[in-house]
Amino acid sequence: MIYGIGTDLVRTDRMEKSLASPAFLRRVFGEEERAFLLSLAPRKQPESAGANFAAKEAFLKACGTGIGGFALCEIQVLRAESGAPYYALTGQAAAWLEENRFTAHLSLSHDGGLAQAFTVLERTGD
Repeated sequence: MIYGIGTDLVRTDRMEKSLASPAFLRRVFGEEERAFLLSLAPRKQPESAGANFAAKEAFLKACGTGIGGFALCEIQVLRAESGAPYYALTGQAAAWLEENRFTAHLSLSHDGGLAQAFTVLERTGD
């Protein structure tokens, strides 16, 4: 059963400016996420960071909480070996997902200075 869906769109030029702030990086991106972003070529960082930020907002929209529902750094977006994005949640976000028996599905895209994310929360085990 689908519980919620969320989508978000981010301009990557705005993300490029934000990435210059260490405080922004710590507040928004978890440790594994920061390591992933820093492993990318500098020209790729804004589009991937923008997609990750959009994924956080899409997740919060799917949850029905909006910004402030969980700490953004608890909603990490990582990539599988295949390149497929996935959520790696920690803290309250992880507890809430487990408590409600939800699985979060994620799709990312970026092109032309925009990054987009689409999230579906599905209830499992019913």
